[in-house]
Amino acid sequence: MNDRMRLLDMKTFVVLARNRHFGRTADELNTTQPAISSRLASIERELGCRLVIRGDGRFALTADGERVLQHFETVLDDIDALKDSLAGADHHSHEPLRIGAIDSVSSTWMPQLIEALHQQFPGLKIELTVDGTKPLVSGMRKGEFDLVFCLHPVLDEGFRSYTACVFQMSWAGSPKLIDPDRVYSVASLADLPIISFPKNSPPYQMVAPYFHDEQALASKLTSCNSLFAIINLLIDGFGVGAVPTVTIWRELEMGLLNTITVTKRFPPMPIIASYQASLRQEFIAQIVRQAKHCAADYCTRVTPDMVWID
Repeated sequence: MNDRMRLLDMKTFVVLARNRHFGRTADELNTTQPAISSRLASIERELGCRLVIRGDGRFALTADGERVLQHFETVLDDIDALKDSLAGADHHSHEPLRIGAIDSVSSTWMPQLIEALHQQFPGLKIELTVDGTKPLVSGMRKGEFDLVFCLHPVLDEGFRSYTACVFQMSWAGSPKLIDPDRVYSVASLADLPIISFPKNSPPYQMVAPYFHDEQALASKLTSCNSLFAIINLLIDGFGVGAVPTVTIWRELEMGLLNTITVTKRFPPMPIIASYQASLRQEFIAQIVRQAKHCAADYCTRVTPDMVWID
């Protein structure tokens, strides 16, 4: 490799290969599209081969591009590892770890993960964003996060995903509204006001077939983008809703909510973790290992039928 090859050029190529888009790469690296094109051209001149095929909306790496990508990733990972060994945990204090999570994760085992990471990396700054699945996946693709926990995987090249845990879902409602001793059919549930997550969100997409399969439609449906707001609406008796059981266990113990016995159980909800696999690889691998440990530990401390590792 030519000695003049810059680390910035290598990083640019790795990010470009992951995004497969010059505009998104420029946004992520806080530069311009012409600058990205110039860096790519510089690499191709120095290596004497074509790395990218583009045109008419198409973007693909050549065979040489795939080989160069692997070598660049290795070089950047080795440099990250060297920085870690030379600077210790202080290195991470300059680059925050950006985590995104839906609120059912942030309200359960996320605090344990953050505490564990602060113990493992005392100087680490953590930026936690709580949002819905769609914006988290979109943000991950744009390079805004290092790791996200939501309901859909990020399937693009350069990312890896795994099932972090599985939440059992329960229909729940206020004692003001429901009879805890009654067994509710799908049709009888449909007669009640339903509080759900926003339209087109993964939980909403699970609610609709629940009723459609039984040819029973909810007569009153209110959507909300906050789990905490949904729980408060349930407590106040505005309707019933299907929520992760573990997120309302305190309300159940206090008698503010009751689970509803139903003839058809609501399907469980897998939590999918997705993370960057091309940048800061060794560091992110340590974060993922800690996340898996914290999720597994949380599952051992709560009722097994509420949340488990698949």
